[in-house]
Amino acid sequence: MKANLYPKIPLAQAVIEIFRQKEIQHIVISPGSRNAPLTMGFTNQEGFMCYSIADERCAAFFALGLAQQLQKPVAVVCTSGSAVLNYYPAVAEAFYSQIPLLVVSADRPKSKIDIGDGQTIRQENVFANHIVFSANLSENASMQNDNLIVLAIETAISQKGPAHINVPFEEPLYETILGPTYVPKVTTSAIEDAEFTLDAKLISEWQSAKKKLILVGELLPNAIEQKYIESLANDESVLVLLEKTSNLHHPSFIDRIDTLVSTFSEEEKLNFQPDILLTFGGMIVSKRIKSLLRNYQPKQHWHIDEIRAYDTFGCLSNHFKTSISEFFKQLFNEELKTVSSYQTHFQTIWKDRLVKHEKYMSEISFSDFKVFDFLSRHLPENIQLQVSNSSPIRYLQLVNCNKTIEVFCNRGTSGIDGSTSTAIGASLANKKPTIFITGDISFLYDSNALWNNYIPKNFKIILINNSGGGIFRILPGHQETETFNTFFETSHHLTAEHLAKMYAFKYTSVQNEAELHAVWDSFIANDNKPSILEIFTPEKINDIVLLDYFKKL
Repeated sequence: MKANLYPKIPLAQAVIEIFRQKEIQHIVISPGSRNAPLTMGFTNQEGFMCYSIADERCAAFFALGLAQQLQKPVAVVCTSGSAVLNYYPAVAEAFYSQIPLLVVSADRPKSKIDIGDGQTIRQENVFANHIVFSANLSENASMQNDNLIVLAIETAISQKGPAHINVPFEEPLYETILGPTYVPKVTTSAIEDAEFTLDAKLISEWQSAKKKLILVGELLPNAIEQKYIESLANDESVLVLLEKTSNLHHPSFIDRIDTLVSTFSEEEKLNFQPDILLTFGGMIVSKRIKSLLRNYQPKQHWHIDEIRAYDTFGCLSNHFKTSISEFFKQLFNEELKTVSSYQTHFQTIWKDRLVKHEKYMSEISFSDFKVFDFLSRHLPENIQLQVSNSSPIRYLQLVNCNKTIEVFCNRGTSGIDGSTSTAIGASLANKKPTIFITGDISFLYDSNALWNNYIPKNFKIILINNSGGGIFRILPGHQETETFNTFFETSHHLTAEHLAKMYAFKYTSVQNEAELHAVWDSFIANDNKPSILEIFTPEKINDIVLLDYFKKL
């Protein structure tokens, strides 16, 4: 049982009580002094699940992973000063990935700002460019403050993004009482969903179009009803391309976009150019499909999203602010099929690509690509797969993935900075076992993520160590120079062995495919403690293997 103590400061009481009433249950706290009133309140009250994560950047991404899976707001609480700035990478990721995150920063009173006090910066509106709501509270509890806190929570939910609550406290900070002296008057804003109606003219345009391309970004599993999936699959004028993070599956849908489009002839590009491009879901990983559709633009680009639409291809014509299900419900009100060879033509090309893919994979030497080919065949079913940026998610796009596997990646800003922390947070919230695939630079960059007391025993990391940022060898402009190796690729000879020992992870390493086969079953079977499998691949052939793949297609 918790002590049920309250902070003596009424403003802290207001924050805690409103969070309780709005059912904000998960609170990630970084130790500090200025946030002591909130820390004491949250940790001593029933109804809150509190986590202590010392590194604020890791704490924010950990909370992001929780919110990603729970699909409800998770709060991060920190002290004043530079602490709050360390939240910014995760705030930006939450903004672009549309994940509700509540940033609660303790602050000095306004009279203490810019007079030389320690741990003091200008915190009000500090996330202005990547936030859905900023609640800059005044020092004393009031109905105005209460309303701002409520608005922050409700906007984070309705706008699917991060909200910032900046809370100024004056000392003394550590005093507690047995009962509240301030009870906030919480009201709920009436947020009404605008009724959506799909224009009959657009339905007619859809039905008459001979070439309809659907491109699907990141989605939660089971985001689309099966009957709509079947309707799309059965329409010969519809070609569906999927990102691995779409968590969408059908035998007629193509989920390895670059394998299909990378070697199109000029004639194939013209045949591929759609009349209507329909997009939904989060960010697109494939740079090749972006380039292709920017150069061979569809006549119309329609996007479905309740919040925002990006003009990714320079031809956005319609933004439908509704759910995917509601859009398809109205689009497929009449089951009419369009006579077309669009789907079958590219399915034929796709089948040829798959034959060449399998032949190539059987011939290549041990490398990053070969590792992902192995993983595609050996990953367990019914797991949550978290994947880091930047090479790992791109390689995953090129191999098969069992349809029972749920795939997630921080593609909002595509940063490497918090992938491990996100994966750990997500592993707590998802009931399925979690495997995290990462590269060495991303892993080392976020190594403080392992400084975490909440890592499930069955959490597994597959670390592919190619001694540097291999992605830079694939990008145009690579030259083997000291400048490139030092300032772009970041060549190194570090391993995860000592980090694993320090943080009590089971550690295994392999140098080749035979060793990988030999240890795989025991690595997967171990659920007694978190584990790391470090796979060392050759630094200087990975780019050749990958680039030759597209030539052989």
